[in-house]
Amino acid sequence: MKYHNPVLLKESVDALAIKQDGVYVDVTFGGGGHSREILKRLGAKGKLYAFDQDPDALENIIDDERFVLIPENFRFISRFLRFHGVRKVDGVLADLGVSSHQFDEAERGFSTRFDGDLDMRMNQKSKTSAKEIINTYTEEKLAEILFLYGELRNSRNIAKTIVEERAKEKIDTSFQLKSVLKKYLPNAKEHKILAQIFQAIRIEVNEELEVLKEFLNQMPTLLTDEGRLSVISYHSLEDRLVKRFISTGLFSGELEKDVFGNTDEPLKRVGKLIIPSSEEIKMNNRSRSAKLRIATLKSSKQ
Repeated sequence: MKYHNPVLLKESVDALAIKQDGVYVDVTFGGGGHSREILKRLGAKGKLYAFDQDPDALENIIDDERFVLIPENFRFISRFLRFHGVRKVDGVLADLGVSSHQFDEAERGFSTRFDGDLDMRMNQKSKTSAKEIINTYTEEKLAEILFLYGELRNSRNIAKTIVEERAKEKIDTSFQLKSVLKKYLPNAKEHKILAQIFQAIRIEVNEELEVLKEFLNQMPTLLTDEGRLSVISYHSLEDRLVKRFISTGLFSGELEKDVFGNTDEPLKRVGKLIIPSSEEIKMNNRSRSAKLRIATLKSSKQ
């Protein structure tokens, strides 16, 4: 089963400043590349927990007594770690987005390259697929997600066309959707615009931004005093949330100041934004839009 080469592998694991006997979490296990690198750096008493809601990822489970794979969405990170008796961890790594494996399996419906069922569920047990969204959402709701999550200026026109065309025939596959929207896909920009449309639908199917917010909100209470957070994102919507939360502990609004002008953000940035080298991008095109941000608790002396 083909899974992607892990992006920013050394940099994202270096960011965790691993202690040999520490407890770490890889919340996006996938092919297990980042997890294997973490395990290499852990001693005999170290522990690694990983999360992945995609049943395909279970095929990659690592046979190591220091490793536990939890087949759940990482929005529930604290709850499932408590189930395993863990309340604090020394580091958390998240490699957001869709794995190459998911993109390359036509029947999963993530890719614009293949004609597959409009599915796009990362958790194949969840009820709402892309097909339901395309065929049942109101025109207004479709326009909203295309604008917010796909950053498409002509979202209203695209939504109107989808609603008109689905009234004639249900839209079930990737290529059907592509055909329906052909007039919005000029040759020079076809791939870019299609990618934005698919991204918007995928984010809605998987509640990706809500999941990310819930996850980040748990970090201040889950990390130990010197614990590290290492997050790789692939599009501006995710990266803005990560950057803002590290800076302020908020996703909207402004930080309140006390009478002395001090603020109370829980995290602080470690180092600068890290992006892949030109060599890595050549070897792994998926890494081209990756951004790595690192944080620790504000109370930390690091």
